[in-house]
Amino acid sequence: MLQRDVTREVNTVRPPEFSRSERMRVLVAAAVGSVVVGYAAVAAVLALVSATATYADFSTSGVLSAAAPAWLAAHHVPLRFDSGQLGVLPLLPTALLMLLVGRTAAGTADRLGLYEPLQARGVVLSIAGSHAIVGGAIALVMGEGVVRATPAVAFFGCAAVSGLAATIGVARRCGLYEVVFDKLDPVALHGLRAGVMALFALVSVGALTVAAGLAASWSRTGELFAGAGPSFGVGLGVFLLCLGYLPNAIIAGFSYVVGAGFSMGGVVVSPLKFVGGQVPPVPLLAAMPENEFVWSPAVLAGGAVIGMLVGWTCRKVSDRPTSRLRAVLVAAITAGVGSLVLAATAGGRLAGGAFDPVTVPAGLLALLVALWVLLPGALVAWLAGSRRKAVAADGAAEFVEPDYDEETADQDVVFEDDELTDQFEQLEVVDADEFEVDEDLEDDDYYDEEEEPEDVEDVEAEQEDDAEPEAEEDLGEEEDLDAEFDEMLGMEAEEDLDGKPGR
Repeated sequence: MLQRDVTREVNTVRPPEFSRSERMRVLVAAAVGSVVVGYAAVAAVLALVSATATYADFSTSGVLSAAAPAWLAAHHVPLRFDSGQLGVLPLLPTALLMLLVGRTAAGTADRLGLYEPLQARGVVLSIAGSHAIVGGAIALVMGEGVVRATPAVAFFGCAAVSGLAATIGVARRCGLYEVVFDKLDPVALHGLRAGVMALFALVSVGALTVAAGLAASWSRTGELFAGAGPSFGVGLGVFLLCLGYLPNAIIAGFSYVVGAGFSMGGVVVSPLKFVGGQVPPVPLLAAMPENEFVWSPAVLAGGAVIGMLVGWTCRKVSDRPTSRLRAVLVAAITAGVGSLVLAATAGGRLAGGAFDPVTVPAGLLALLVALWVLLPGALVAWLAGSRRKAVAADGAAEFVEPDYDEETADQDVVFEDDELTDQFEQLEVVDADEFEVDEDLEDDDYYDEEEEPEDVEDVEAEQEDDAEPEAEEDLGEEEDLDAEFDEMLGMEAEEDLDGKPGR
């Protein structure tokens, strides 16, 4: 039974209107608030560690001054000491700071009622500009003290981190995702999603590897915690240090399972190469293998399995094998670029000591990730995907019965033409009972299909007989009209205007 489609009404809400001064006040509050809240969070963590430490000299001014370089480190700005540069910075404070800035930017966009992509510029520029100014000012104030930072690096580093976080925060509300994704065809969009999923899966495998390493060396981890110090404050500080560097360790484990590995000074750890040595006494580093194992290359199977899963997800993208391969290629490039960014932020200089530098090879990692996704994925997508049926040699088209299920089929009929759709929606549903024939009617009231029609020639003859009298009547009427017209002109009935015989 056909059903009428009911159109849903969409209520549009007009965004609130703000004056220039009110808009400026909201943007300034968001920019200053993100800086103050971030700085206060860093100072609170340092105050907690200082208050619980046994021999620490706790003071408010000391905590606020120590929070300045820590705030720069949270923006991933390298710090310099007399012994060298500290570039291996914890990623967890950076992630938390970006989350805070992103939520602030999203709240500002909601308050101002922003909904267009170009309207996001004010929020992003105000937040990024405030963080850049404060970061550059802190680097200038520190000068040539014990802890130093390059003002230009601090300025642009704080602007980049806060600007990226603010852009992510307002992306959904201002339609930035639609601007980017609408320009991609369905094949490329599917490949982009598959690449993000592959990168997430590989990072998850790296996290499982780190967790397995810590579980296997749990006794060694406890010894390192106990050797750090007897007081609760020292243990808390070491725990927060390990927690802050946990994302770095996960990225190193991700690089290990892919095959690129990582290094710390002269220590090199990878499934195919192992060079042992001394490492810092940090409990988190207890997850590192102490010796080379025969089964170490077996971890490379994880990358191959994930690549095959990518190919399996791309097998139904299109009936054309080249389109499926293009989706896998986009996924490989996406995963490779993401791994390149992660590896670039996980390593760096370690103050010029025996463990300097800490390296996660970004280029090699990106190349291996792309290959692990591309090669198995392309093979699976090529073989497991659907193919077009070959056309018959005689050119006859093969009829394929459509896959139609009456139970699951949509009862609403939709036409591509809007006029047809409007006409169809005006139709009403009529029950079949209305078409029942009354049984009390006589037989003569029905049309008998077996009754033979009359002869066509007889019918035409009757029509001609009926038409002849009508024609004679028409001629008589014309003669009467001519006589009346001649009488009006004063002419004889037998004469014409030229004196010629009458009609």
